[in-house]
Amino acid sequence: MKLAFITFSEEGVRVGALLGERMPEMDCFVHEGAGTTPFTHQSFASVRELAGRLFREYEGLIFCGPTGIAVRAVAALLEHKSRDPAVVVVDACGRYAVSLLGGHEAGANRLALEVANALGAEPVITTATEARKRCIVGIGCRRGTPKEVVVRAVRGALEAASVRLEEVRLLATADLKRDESGLIEAARELDLPLRFIASSEIKAGAGRFAASAFVEEKTGLPAVAEPAAVLAGRRATLILPRTTYPGVTVAIARENCSWSE
Repeated sequence: MKLAFITFSEEGVRVGALLGERMPEMDCFVHEGAGTTPFTHQSFASVRELAGRLFREYEGLIFCGPTGIAVRAVAALLEHKSRDPAVVVVDACGRYAVSLLGGHEAGANRLALEVANALGAEPVITTATEARKRCIVGIGCRRGTPKEVVVRAVRGALEAASVRLEEVRLLATADLKRDESGLIEAARELDLPLRFIASSEIKAGAGRFAASAFVEEKTGLPAVAEPAAVLAGRRATLILPRTTYPGVTVAIARENCSWSE
């Protein structure tokens, strides 16, 4: 996906620099009033003029700044969801990655998750299909575990919890598993997004989950599957505690809607 990052502030420049480490193919556009930057970019004066130029050239636009500015910049350019690019908005502190336009058709939902993974941010996805998917599968695995083993463990855990694959919104694991190819390939085969939870968040919530001396020895974390499943959601509670399979641990959490509490 050809991506453009657009920001207006010094804080946004820092977000762009961090994001660029994970997404080096991204082209960066910085408002001329934001000062000098530590990474390669092009400057601009008018965001509306810039958006008009980039809208048909790029498959994804990542705005770092107020959502209102992004909306006004692209509003007059919208044609049809089958042709418009994905638009994601990130706040200047890098706390949230909002799928604004083209959630399914243009891939904004997956782009928001990719941006969130890169920044350690919270992905904000509001499309109806995802809202109905309330289960999150947390996974821990030994280094080098093959894709087939991970997929088998996930399917076994879903069966044990009487959860259908169609009810799963995403898979989740610790950020130290970013380069775990078997886990990444398993998510692809299951056609589910994979979210990485910051190790610092897992450590901060250590007392809420069953600890494993083996996991802590290998990863430096007290647990992976349970905290990943719960922390990846909102108002999420475990419906399947950590369950061990060969080389893999799986836990499943279900999110509660505000009206269900």
